[in-house]
Amino acid sequence: MSNTPLILSFILLLSFALLFLFSPHYKHSEISLPDEIDDLALFRRATLKHGGIRAVSRLGTTNPRRKIAFLFLTNTDLHFAPLWERFFTGHADFFNIYIHADPSSKIASPRGVFHGRFITAKKTQRASPSLISAARRLLATAILDDQLNFYFAVVSQHCIPIHSFNFVYDSLFSSPTQFPVHRSFIEILSGEPQLWDRYIARGESVMLPEVPFDRFRVGSQFFMLTRNHAQLVIRDRRLWRKFKLPCLNKYSCYPEEHYFPTLLSMEDPDGCTNYTLTRVNWTGSVDGHPHTYYPPEISPELIHELRVSNNTFSHMFARKFSPDCLKPLMDIADVIFRD
Repeated sequence: MSNTPLILSFILLLSFALLFLFSPHYKHSEISLPDEIDDLALFRRATLKHGGIRAVSRLGTTNPRRKIAFLFLTNTDLHFAPLWERFFTGHADFFNIYIHADPSSKIASPRGVFHGRFITAKKTQRASPSLISAARRLLATAILDDQLNFYFAVVSQHCIPIHSFNFVYDSLFSSPTQFPVHRSFIEILSGEPQLWDRYIARGESVMLPEVPFDRFRVGSQFFMLTRNHAQLVIRDRRLWRKFKLPCLNKYSCYPEEHYFPTLLSMEDPDGCTNYTLTRVNWTGSVDGHPHTYYPPEISPELIHELRVSNNTFSHMFARKFSPDCLKPLMDIADVIFRD
């Protein structure tokens, strides 16, 4: 009898442990120690490349052949590679391509401009810090690869261009009256519904003191950063330690939509436009996914509609499109790339 309280206590503790382990709201972090070590080594090399931000800043304001680095983040085949090929044709001196493909997925290596552009990749999962790591890996690789990379555009396999390359490039580099000069195009929002639920997804006080709630932001994970901001992202350690923590409520945890806008809002709010150049339709979203366009919806009128932005600046890219949209998109490619 004397052992009964001890046994009951042990059973109670075991029950709590099992409940915590198998609860549907618990989510492990996908960032392993070996992956973290590999990334830190990569980020350190990229941070030291070309003398750091100061040297890059001089380059960014004087070199006439600055480039756009297109960073493809995918876990499937690049279904719209032929459309992107049309977009890139004739502009080889003004862009670079980098692809982070989940190694656990069987992805065919595309030809043409995409051939040989895969970087060393790690496993990714939606609504997890692994997507933050993948984007940072792309940024660091692009910084190391070419000192002329000035803008860094993160896109997915579901993204398409909705303007010609000339229009995109000239808007970014040759039209200071239309576009903010040397600022990052990243969505940074505050006061959004469920923002508090997302903030406490790891625990009510876990983000403190580094990230108080009034500094917590949300935004699209598809953005275009300047080289200065790309360097800032890969140098960060302080906020990353918070955003890589496992979530207790997976239904409110989307670290890839919070890390980048929160970091840049805290470090350089005046250097950001607070909006993205990638159009997404959230009407009728399902399970956190935006509206997916299918072949019957593809038309020149849709492309013109997707270009329109609430910020009065034209969108350059759009998502999300089903793979079978390739043919109808190629059928109107001349319209898409005729600005």
